Amino acid sequence: MAVNNIVKRIQNIMRQDAGVNGDAQRIEQMTWMFFLKVYDTQEETWEYKASREGKKFSSIIPEELRWRNWAVDKKDGLAPTGDELLNLVNNNLFPTLKNIEITPETPRSKTIVKDVFEDINQYMKNGTLLRQVVNVINEIEFDDAQDRHLFGDIYEGILKDLQSAGNAGEFYTPRALTDFIVEMLHPKLGEVFGDFTSGTGGFLTSALKFMNKQIETTEDGADYQNAVIGQEWKPLPYLLSITNLLLHDVEAPNIIHCDSLGTKVSDFKDADMVDVIGMNPPYGGSTDASAKSNFPMDMRSSETADLFMVLIMYRLKAQGRAGVIVPDGFLFGTDNAKLAIKTKMLREFNLHTIIRLPGSIFAPYTSIATNILFFNNEKAEGAPEGWATKGTWFYRLDMPEGYKHFSKTKPMRLEHCAPIKEWWNDRKEIIVDEGNEKARFFPVEEMVAADCNFDLCKFPKEDEDILPPAELLANYYKKRAALDHEIDKTLSEIQKILGIEIKIDN
Repeated sequence: MAVNNIVKRIQNIMRQDAGVNGDAQRIEQMTWMFFLKVYDTQEETWEYKASREGKKFSSIIPEELRWRNWAVDKKDGLAPTGDELLNLVNNNLFPTLKNIEITPETPRSKTIVKDVFEDINQYMKNGTLLRQVVNVINEIEFDDAQDRHLFGDIYEGILKDLQSAGNAGEFYTPRALTDFIVEMLHPKLGEVFGDFTSGTGGFLTSALKFMNKQIETTEDGADYQNAVIGQEWKPLPYLLSITNLLLHDVEAPNIIHCDSLGTKVSDFKDADMVDVIGMNPPYGGSTDASAKSNFPMDMRSSETADLFMVLIMYRLKAQGRAGVIVPDGFLFGTDNAKLAIKTKMLREFNLHTIIRLPGSIFAPYTSIATNILFFNNEKAEGAPEGWATKGTWFYRLDMPEGYKHFSKTKPMRLEHCAPIKEWWNDRKEIIVDEGNEKARFFPVEEMVAADCNFDLCKFPKEDEDILPPAELLANYYKKRAALDHEIDKTLSEIQKILGIEIKIDN
């Protein structure tokens, strides 16, 4: 069954409903229905397994409110529609699911129902149109392998639409990029892969796909069920991520609906540590004083991306490995918090690789230039005393031939990462010409002497990208601060050499 136009059909129906305004509401409306449909399919599997074991399966959803008992039109004239359907959904389904009784003994596979509905809304006002939407969704058979596969395309479309309707600082991470980072991190069954800004589950599903290929025994299957952990505090991405993991055969998705920055980093225990971390933390935003108070004094940055870097370092197991996407501002930033964070990283972790990414990776949603930091919680062999990093390799990924920019119609694909993979296992310095370094190794002493300036192996400057005014000004302010810091440092050193002190009245 062709499902590639499902979302478009649903959106066209919803546009006729006076209660639904804009893409964000349309996405929220269709995703809670997708969740219930997917969850019902998953319950069919659990029921089958229970019957084989001679057990009785009991749903946490009341029988009359299970998707199969109200949403499926059996063509007998009894399927609720119009005001009857609207009343059922508004006055029975939503209040019931939002107030399901949960106990400490309730399994995670059941508590997720209440979790996803706590902050989700029902917007449609026309019960006849609601029935039409439900009928379209029922055309997809999630227990059919082909439909399940094709739904991946639909799902990607929903995520991109969500990004278009979303807030600043939140960007859909191209699947090619999450797949590449996961491949370089190489998570193994028995390890736990974490993303503490898991969004819609992009990194988690990339990790699951990678580890799924390793399943050979029953024990491997059990490890797969517990292979990933996520945290997401916004309701809609949380709902999407839960649905996404259910579609990847995770029976009890371990994604927590919470603010990852809301816990004191000093309170983390061994149970909070993970083996592998892949993340694209939100950047460009700021955080409040209450969140900053959860971090060491010298690292209390106002930028969320900085705080997440600290969080990652506190939650990565010994010998663990991480791949994190960061904006350029983190590389060249010289404020006290950034310097403290980068110094901690070099002292306590092995920052072995930084990949410079083309500026249009997240086009058309932002032109912010980004990078991937790969680091391990270990001391590199040969690292100097007092440092865990011996030195860092930088590699610049240039635009593929025939591309000036990535775009909606020409997005980044996994094959575009092939040059990195080829270089990764046979690392060599690549100097195109003087001042144009594509790959180079920098000893840790050299980076520390430069005040942890990681802005190395830059892209050659041709025509400057045209950015939104606020973004452009923010970049200029950050670069000016970095330059001012470097000038002040040089002047201070000159004064020390000359043995003089110059005071300038402001």
